[in-house]
Amino acid sequence: MNKKIESKNKENYLTKNLLIPNINACPAAMNSYFCRMLFLKHLSVRNFFRFLLISLIPLISSCDAYINRSGNNDPIARVGDSYLYWDEIATSLSDNLQGEDSASLVTNYINQWATRQILLEKAKINLSEEKLSEFEQMVSEYRTDLYTRAYKEALVNQVNDTLLTENELQAFYEAEKENFRLKEKIVRLRFIELPLQFLNKDEVIEGLKRFEEQDFIYLDSIGVQFKKLNFNDSLWVPSTRVIEEIPPLTVENEGQYLKNSQFFELEDAMGVYLTKVIEVLDANEIAPFAYVKPSIIQILLNRRKLDYIRKLETEIIDEATQKKEFEVFTPKE
Repeated sequence: MNKKIESKNKENYLTKNLLIPNINACPAAMNSYFCRMLFLKHLSVRNFFRFLLISLIPLISSCDAYINRSGNNDPIARVGDSYLYWDEIATSLSDNLQGEDSASLVTNYINQWATRQILLEKAKINLSEEKLSEFEQMVSEYRTDLYTRAYKEALVNQVNDTLLTENELQAFYEAEKENFRLKEKIVRLRFIELPLQFLNKDEVIEGLKRFEEQDFIYLDSIGVQFKKLNFNDSLWVPSTRVIEEIPPLTVENEGQYLKNSQFFELEDAMGVYLTKVIEVLDANEIAPFAYVKPSIIQILLNRRKLDYIRKLETEIIDEATQKKEFEVFTPKE
């Protein structure tokens, strides 16, 4: 009974003296596991420490075990000669986590780290020398590949900053037209969806069909009354996208409505769909330049990247050879 009272008093003391959200509240224990959790992410203090109190009381009584010798970074766990430090855990904590979530995250992180370290040590003992040597070679190759790839990407990004000219894009398009055949029907159109009880539908239809400057000004001025609109009739869009925007239009009936220079009006329970088709291109026709321009840009940038990497690799070999940093030995007969 006395031990229970003593434990309860100890808990009350800690709650009173250490759980107050004040940075000056526990200066002597700042480097302890318990207090580090208090200040690490400015978490919900009361909920956080209530959750951790029972499991961390043993750590509070041995704070010296967690004080970093250098005073900068505290080890939180050890497996053999490997240590886990607070800085490694801090990067995994999220500012928007509540105290209990953070405590669980820290516990899981420590356990996972320990599991990996223990398995690694056991693997080194139990795997054959041949297997260990094979893995070391793979790790070495991966490390080399990681560094060299990052370096080449940094150099390539500087080259890609140079813009491609419109003439370059057009020239590539003209030379490769046959490789830009459409896989589906595409359409240029103007489109408005009206509410069912819209009063001035006839005026909107006339403006959408004619679409002169004054028509555009008028339609734009009342655009807030439309449910949807698209006035950019220079933009090519796939017919599947048009069908998504106009529910009464289907794959079965699109041939009836999606025709060059056609106007059509469809209606369902959701609204009235007014569409002026400007131009239609069917599948397997050559795609227009504007439609494939983004793809051409990406193709040319990728080619430029590959050409630059090949040139770079040749130049660094030549330079290293001239500086006597690289040489190939002829095998002795």
